[in-house]
Amino acid sequence: MSDQSAGDHDQTTGQSETRAARIEERHGLFSPLTWRILAVNALALFVLVAGILYLGRYKQELIHSELEAMAVQAEMYAAALSTSAVSAEDDATNRVKLEVAREMVRRLVGITGARTRLFATNGKLMADSRNIQSFGAGTIQAEELPAPGEEDAFADIMRKLTDGLLTLFEGEQPLPLYVDPPVASAADYPEVRAALAGYSRGVVRVDSQGRRVLSVSVPVARFKQVLASVMLTKSGDTIESALHAVRLDILKIFVFAFGITVLLSIYLAGVITRPLNRLARAAERVRRSKNRQFTIPDLSDRRDEIGDLSTTLRDMTETLWDRMDAIERFAADVAHEIKNPLTSLRSAVETATRLKDPERQRRLMEIIAEDVQRLDRLISDISDYSRMDAELSRAESEEVDLRVLLQTLGELYNADPSGPRIRVSVPENLNVPALESRLTQVFRNLISNAITFSPEGGEVRVRAWRDKERAIITIEDDGPGIPPGKEEAIFNRFYTERPATEKFGQHSGLGLSISKRIISAHNGELSAQNRVVGDEVKGAIFTIRLPLE
Repeated sequence: MSDQSAGDHDQTTGQSETRAARIEERHGLFSPLTWRILAVNALALFVLVAGILYLGRYKQELIHSELEAMAVQAEMYAAALSTSAVSAEDDATNRVKLEVAREMVRRLVGITGARTRLFATNGKLMADSRNIQSFGAGTIQAEELPAPGEEDAFADIMRKLTDGLLTLFEGEQPLPLYVDPPVASAADYPEVRAALAGYSRGVVRVDSQGRRVLSVSVPVARFKQVLASVMLTKSGDTIESALHAVRLDILKIFVFAFGITVLLSIYLAGVITRPLNRLARAAERVRRSKNRQFTIPDLSDRRDEIGDLSTTLRDMTETLWDRMDAIERFAADVAHEIKNPLTSLRSAVETATRLKDPERQRRLMEIIAEDVQRLDRLISDISDYSRMDAELSRAESEEVDLRVLLQTLGELYNADPSGPRIRVSVPENLNVPALESRLTQVFRNLISNAITFSPEGGEVRVRAWRDKERAIITIEDDGPGIPPGKEEAIFNRFYTERPATEKFGQHSGLGLSISKRIISAHNGELSAQNRVVGDEVKGAIFTIRLPLE
């Protein structure tokens, strides 16, 4: 073995060992295919949950509904103030009673919990529900505090986490900052300015802590005269709490669904990957083994694609083993057939060197020439036999007109007047899909074989007809027929059964074997039998059956 061949062999062996090791590593709970199945299933679930958790439209609907509710409340406050807190002077100029307005604002706000402020037409703050008048202490500002134990630390962390993540996907436009100055005026709030101009308006802002603040302002009017503006301000925590509750419920369902998805993915991957890994490892063992010690597992009971794969691999393995056996038998047969003429040649050459008689030397040279011709013919047939499978697998079939083909062959053989008469009977439009060159080779072999066994003055009859979806072709002769029990053996390689008058070594014994293989490659059948008339054999019949489509 050369250095390059040894290097190639070592490289191939190393690649095989690497592949075998990789197959063994994949034999586990989480194989690459398992991860892919899990990723695909989980990705679909994540996309679905992300879409549900977005809830952008739902949040906007909540904000819109809250602003409408606050606007209705503000309208009620304005109506109450315009009726109870406004007095009419003699000059018909309306004026808001400050003390009454402050008392009404303080009492009305207790119903809704929204902060209420009243601004005069000059922009000054007249009343604020958070400002409590105390005797001797001036004005005290009340702040709403959360109830003890209301905030849960874990829930607060989860809320901030989900809100932060979802903010990235929502793509919401930044909201204006809500500022609560120490001395508020209408100039600080555009909705108040709009209300003093006679228009109601709602605004959504965020405070310094990032929480939403909803604000609505409506005009306080009497006889279509704007006297003041009522401004209601409310935190958006209720909306965020509602969104958070919905999202939390969705996340709970997601965790449960994700767990089920993981388990089902592992089960599905196991059902798929474990048998595939078994098949891969078995195929690798079969490939590396030197005999039939290992076989492909039989998973045909699964009744699915993996079962079909197992059946196909088993059939393929058996076919490969059969092909290897056939190659070994063919090699042994070839060696045996070649050995005979080589032995004869060696004997003739050794004898010729010792002989002095020119006549006997000439006779030995004739034997040597005949053996050389026999070897040449044998090697040519063996080469054709070896190339046949590759050619049949690569070439494409075409429509062959049997009438034209057989009549042409009949005319070719009838050109020799010394041979038997060839009679051809084939109907028109009898076409078969085939390789014309190989099909011609089959007919030539069979007709030549029939001519060889036909007696002097005999006849070879070639007939063809259509039988449902097949074309039937028969070739009959008037020879001695086939020896009993040899109807199948005559198609074996190197089998020879020639007439006694024929010179030995004129045929290799591969003609009928090649013909049968060509017909089998065309999905057809080739068989032989004797033509019996009464109790007497009157010749042989070779029958070919070929599909029409």
